[in-house]
Amino acid sequence: MPLPKIEDARKLSDRELNDEILAAKKELFDLRLQQATRRLEKPHQFKHLRHKIAQLMTVEGERKREAAKDSSPAATTPEAEEE
Repeated sequence: MPLPKIEDARKLSDRELNDEILAAKKELFDLRLQQATRRLEKPHQFKHLRHKIAQLMTVEGERKREAAKDSSPAATTPEAEEE
């Protein structure tokens, strides 16, 4: 199973992105539970899942910074302060 590609995460909508992050975190919890009860058969899944979560959270952060950048210049321009 190859590592997930970040392009796949960038194609998701904001809602789908949040749902994917939540599902991946739940799956990581389940993997940790399996490891604690010695039922884990594929330990490489930890690496893949952590990689996927990192990519999803990176895309989420990029979108938040982009939204903040788009909204902040309009509020800080001198013309907006005079009106």
